[in-house]
Amino acid sequence: MPIEIRIKMEIFSRMIATALQIAVHQVENTLSLLNGGATIPFISRYRKEATGGLDEVQIGAIKERYDKLTDIAKRKETILKTIEEQGKLTTDLKKRIEACWDATELEDIYLPYKPKRKTRAEVARQKGLEALAIILMSQRENNLSARVRTFIKGEVKDEEDALKGARDIIAEQVSEDERSRNQIRNLFSRQAIITAKVVKGKEEEAAKYKDYFDFSEPLKRCTSHRLLAIRRGEAEGLLKVNISPNDEECAERLERNYVRGNNECSQQVKEAVKDAYKRLLKPSIETEFATLSKEKADEEAIRVFAGNLRQLLLAPPLGQKRVMGIDPGYRTGCKVVCLDAQGNLLHNETIYPHPPKSEHALSSRKLTKLVEQYQIEAIAIGNGTASRETEAFVTGQRYDRKLQVFVVSEDGASIYSASKIAREEFPDYDVTVRGAVSIGRRLMDPLAELVKIEAKSIGVGQYQHDVDQTALKKSLDMTVESCVNSVGVNLNTASRHLLTYVSGLGPALAQNIVDYRAENGAFASRKELMKVPRMGAKAFEQCAGFLRIPGAKNPLDNSAVHPESYAVVEHIAKDMKCTVEELIKNKELRNKIDIKRYVTDKIGLPTLTDIMMELEKPGRDPRQAIKVFEFDKNVKTIDDLKEGMILPGIVTNITNFGCFVDVGIKENGLVHVSQLSREFVSDPTTIVSIHQHVQVKVLNVDMGRKRISMTMILD
Repeated sequence: MPIEIRIKMEIFSRMIATALQIAVHQVENTLSLLNGGATIPFISRYRKEATGGLDEVQIGAIKERYDKLTDIAKRKETILKTIEEQGKLTTDLKKRIEACWDATELEDIYLPYKPKRKTRAEVARQKGLEALAIILMSQRENNLSARVRTFIKGEVKDEEDALKGARDIIAEQVSEDERSRNQIRNLFSRQAIITAKVVKGKEEEAAKYKDYFDFSEPLKRCTSHRLLAIRRGEAEGLLKVNISPNDEECAERLERNYVRGNNECSQQVKEAVKDAYKRLLKPSIETEFATLSKEKADEEAIRVFAGNLRQLLLAPPLGQKRVMGIDPGYRTGCKVVCLDAQGNLLHNETIYPHPPKSEHALSSRKLTKLVEQYQIEAIAIGNGTASRETEAFVTGQRYDRKLQVFVVSEDGASIYSASKIAREEFPDYDVTVRGAVSIGRRLMDPLAELVKIEAKSIGVGQYQHDVDQTALKKSLDMTVESCVNSVGVNLNTASRHLLTYVSGLGPALAQNIVDYRAENGAFASRKELMKVPRMGAKAFEQCAGFLRIPGAKNPLDNSAVHPESYAVVEHIAKDMKCTVEELIKNKELRNKIDIKRYVTDKIGLPTLTDIMMELEKPGRDPRQAIKVFEFDKNVKTIDDLKEGMILPGIVTNITNFGCFVDVGIKENGLVHVSQLSREFVSDPTTIVSIHQHVQVKVLNVDMGRKRISMTMILD
């Protein structure tokens, strides 16, 4: 590694270690692994000795800070080059820029040297008025009028033109002064108020933003969801938004910095300072705070969305069972599909048990016959239109076996059914059949099915279309990758889309694995992965531990034990005078193992501890077992709700202001954050989780706006 890069890495490591309060060597080792092509899931799972046991969140934070510092370093190079080309780069200025690692401070230092469009101050300088500006700033001239007259020449028409030009130069100097900018920044930080008002004449069009028609709140107290709603209203041209501190106090503070005395020059400086604040400084700092507050709101919204998505992806799976998927409907009927235990489509048809056709008897016969013919073990019903009626119809039939019936979220199913992925999977079927298949597969394995849908379309976020889309995608992709790798993937049944998220693979290698499987049949061992085209040693190292092969000859191939550690497991088995398979099956044998004996310079206690846990239950699924849920049979529409009713429900979405609960009707109810617990709740995710089964009481039903208020405080 070149010495310059090594020095930069050492500086970055120390800064990141201080910021995150972890040891420098942990950061250095983590950055070394990341720069060497290792993924975050791989590092957190298989390189605990190097990182000191850092988890995915900590490793992600190290990477994020490193990327930001790298961006600042690149920006510094550009700034130094630009100032040097102007011939203004002094030794002190260079040292200051090189020592600065704060992006805002860096831009403040650069501002006076930044190439600009033709400003009013620049025009005044070209007229030769800079000397007059210096005279005014000195505030010592007693015969100002006489001095000003000496500048009336060329393009300068009269005294007022000369003074105006000089004031423009002073105003720009004030606005570019670091002390001035920091002073106004501090005032914004402490006392800025965000206000929103409806655009005149658009009251009706902006009805959904009624809460913000005459809104005012300290910016530092404005919550993420309110700020994003206000900004959306502004973007739609329905709200006028302003962020401002106390303007008089700001102007007075600046005047105290620059106005000395009470002569004519001082009055000119005072006027220039006021202009600097109103025309240049305030708009600049307001834009800065608008951007900063939006970034913070985005971060919070993305954090909530990613947390919800993680819970949704890690929802309990039914597992490999023969499932019937039903996409309910009235006029168009209920689309019924029968899937085998691997999720392959065996049969599809449409039944019409509801009005207007009401073919109740025929639908009943078809349903019971399909259950028997395809040996169905569970039924998944979409939670959209006609869901409750379909559930009642399905559970009201007599079958030749015991069946579990589940209501499954349809969020994003329509996105999937019309997607290229769905067309590739089912080119001969229409969107309705594909949607029913997706509903059935979601019951079997939510993770495997939901990865096919763009994460932000799944419907568990707040204002996801208003946040920074690049940051959102990055966060959600990392969340999906983390979930996929924490669960592990069946190498012989996983779709290309699921394999894409496995550590070290990506779209091209995922497709190559699927193609190899189609040509050569099921993989017999992890080692066989090396025969896949373009599967190099690095990619194999990154992905192998997360891929499972049930029924493999080597039982470790169906575990989270990495192939690089097979030798140590075989060594342990040999010492215990048994096979690896016997070691896995025999708890007494495992209890006799002293793992400290197997510590080497390459493998430490953290890895050995993980191996022992894995041998206890190879390939274990970290997800919980699925539970059947039943809504109140007497509540089917919003008209059935009465204040005071206590109902069973399922949490469908969590936001900063509370959670939404499905009680079996079209509209979800809102449990405000203040109604989650008797104790103060700052973060709803500490109380509820996605798909959690809860009891709620109806507080209020707004029939006009179809809004339901609920509480989880029942006694």
